[in-house]
Amino acid sequence: MGFALCDLTVTSTAFNQLGEIPNTHTGEAENRSPQLSWANIPDGCQSFAVVCHDPDAPRVNADGTYGYVHWVVYNIPSDIHQLEEDSNLYTSGLNDFGRGGYGGPMPPKGHGIHLYYFWVLALDTQLELPEGLSMRELLAKVEPNLIGMNRLVGSYQRD
Repeated sequence: MGFALCDLTVTSTAFNQLGEIPNTHTGEAENRSPQLSWANIPDGCQSFAVVCHDPDAPRVNADGTYGYVHWVVYNIPSDIHQLEEDSNLYTSGLNDFGRGGYGGPMPPKGHGIHLYYFWVLALDTQLELPEGLSMRELLAKVEPNLIGMNRLVGSYQRD
């Protein structure tokens, strides 16, 4: 299937679509992951993965990826339809801070508004992937099993 949007809906109690991400969820403050919920689950879904990516970050890697990865979490069972605020459940991949878990927005000062894409991926199997995958590694492993995806986009800027 490729990476195509579906009817899956992603929401948060912390911010609305294109709304400003509260300071508590940024690297300038408490660095707590926001609550996320998802609904309209595709038929046949067996697990989920979540990624937060900032494509506006002024960064290009040697492997051709761009932007900045703030959160990678996977092996989320299909009966789970939300992550609570500051969640450290399920399997953590590596963010671009070089560690597992969530790393909140903190774009360069004066760089303007950045958009943060909180992607939820629905998979047709439970893969039991190992801890520590990068976003690129995760996407390569899940692509054959991806049956739907969508995102919630938040914004943030440092003055």
